[in-house]
Amino acid sequence: MSNRYIRDMLLAACGLFLLFTMYSCANMASPNGGPYDEKPPRFISSTPPPNQTNYKGKKIEILFDELVQLDKPSENVIITPPQMQLPIIRAAGKKVVVELKDSLKENTTYTLDFTNSISDNNEKNVFENFSFAFSTGDMIDTLEVSGILLNAENLEPMPGITIGLHKNLEDSAFVKLPFDRTSRTNDKGQFTIRNIAPGSYRIFGLNDVNRDYKFDQPGEDIAFCDSIIIPSFELTTRQDTLWVDSLTIDTIKTVAYTRYFPDDIELRLFKEKFARQYLLKPERQQENLLTLHFNSPLDTVPLPRPINFTPADSSWYFIQETEAGSGVNLWLTDSLVWKQDTLQVELTYPKSDSLNILRPQTDTLQFVMRRRPDKKKKKKEDEEEPLVFLGMQVNAPSSMNVFDTVSITFSEPAIDLPKEYFRLDQMVDSLWTPVDFELLPDSTNSLNYFIRRPWKYEEEYRLEIDSATIFSIYDRWNEPFSGTFKVKKKDEYGNLYININGIDTTAYVELLNGSDVPVRKVKVKEGGALFMNLKPDKYYARLVVDLNDNGEWDTGNYAEKLQPEEVYYSPKKYEVMQNWDVEETWNVRETPLARQKPLEITKNKPKEATKKKRNYKDEG
Repeated sequence: MSNRYIRDMLLAACGLFLLFTMYSCANMASPNGGPYDEKPPRFISSTPPPNQTNYKGKKIEILFDELVQLDKPSENVIITPPQMQLPIIRAAGKKVVVELKDSLKENTTYTLDFTNSISDNNEKNVFENFSFAFSTGDMIDTLEVSGILLNAENLEPMPGITIGLHKNLEDSAFVKLPFDRTSRTNDKGQFTIRNIAPGSYRIFGLNDVNRDYKFDQPGEDIAFCDSIIIPSFELTTRQDTLWVDSLTIDTIKTVAYTRYFPDDIELRLFKEKFARQYLLKPERQQENLLTLHFNSPLDTVPLPRPINFTPADSSWYFIQETEAGSGVNLWLTDSLVWKQDTLQVELTYPKSDSLNILRPQTDTLQFVMRRRPDKKKKKKEDEEEPLVFLGMQVNAPSSMNVFDTVSITFSEPAIDLPKEYFRLDQMVDSLWTPVDFELLPDSTNSLNYFIRRPWKYEEEYRLEIDSATIFSIYDRWNEPFSGTFKVKKKDEYGNLYININGIDTTAYVELLNGSDVPVRKVKVKEGGALFMNLKPDKYYARLVVDLNDNGEWDTGNYAEKLQPEEVYYSPKKYEVMQNWDVEETWNVRETPLARQKPLEITKNKPKEATKKKRNYKDEG
């Protein structure tokens, strides 16, 4: 009995073991992919070999240790000397193939700079800053120059700008000949031109719109260096640190390397003062208003001549300049004219020709009023038309800053607007007392007016305008207005004084907000810039060397060898608090130009490489 019991127990155990084994085999887990590939492709060989001399072929094949791909080769691969005909650049399995279409120059070193365009096919690991060179002559040129290119007006790093060298030192080479050697700025505005032959060069920056490697379009952004560039090198050493991990140093080695000069070139990109003059599409958004838009401000306002209508007299319109002089509103005063659906006028205005010379241009313009059908509405016999008043918007906030200005904007042109139509009272000893002020028209919009007075802290004012005192050219009158406002207290503001060192010429400082937009501007006087009555906030500062003392930044001109006016940024952020006086010192030239602008207000921020998300559970 006991033997049978033992036998049954063994059979049951064997059965359970077999069931467990079968279940395990039937529920197979998905195999993991092993460790992630974090290594970029590795160069194996090429045809021709790297730095091959006396090579006359036009096809280059470069082999890597894994499948590769190219990211936007037409934009990211730089071939120098520059190619007038676009080469064919493609990835084919483990190879990158380049086929040149231009004839090769004799005794010239060719460089294929792939920047960061090559990556492996699976994990997109980038082979950074890979370049390849060969020569059609007996030697490979090896010199390099490097630097940075910034926007001249706001020190923004400018990516994707062509940097070129000319061995021809004549001024005309930049406008007549393509560059001898080129490179392109990266996302930080940095550039390196490689494989340069010994000699003297001029260096330029060019936003090459038509891709001909020369400055032949007036609208192209450019940069040039006043001095001649002479590439050179020296053999030197540097310290190279080997780490055990992110916190522990293994060894520090002294490594020999070749340093190329100059390696600190600073180029400032600008666009010459250039704007073709032409007329944009005319508009008629309401029946009594014709609008002309020009691409740039006009010196004189063009006058229309009627074609398909005959006005009652010569004063059939009223001119209103808008958009800082680049827009013109023609308010029609003759009702018989504006009631026509289609108006044709002849307009003679200045227009730029192909040589950018202003010449008179005469066009026939047609203004069509597309009327919507009126909604049918039952109207009582004794019901009158609703009265439409002259629109008048008064901008006078109840709590006003000491530096603000009261503005008044009308919906249509007003006739004869003396300041006596406005009454400004100040609260003095609990009584409203009339005070004097200035009424000034807005130079950029003739529908806008300003009321100015030297406001003082905690003063309280009342502005009143009686009804039907102001009339428009269409006999509409204003509704009455009465509003009060009070100037803020002194302790609601802060003051900032910046001692300026390193500048000994006419200059001004702009205080900027967090969007790099100027909020205040003052001239540098007696070695400093004083900003009074600032709202509590965080500010940045920009200094402009105002050589002609006109109060604005002026661009450069290549033909006149005129550089744009210098601009500097304070690397520091200034915090202004209520009822607080802040004094700072700024040495304008102490920090290199490329490191001056704070990253917080830099718009062209460098792209940071981000590692791919990894699932470590799947790694075997």
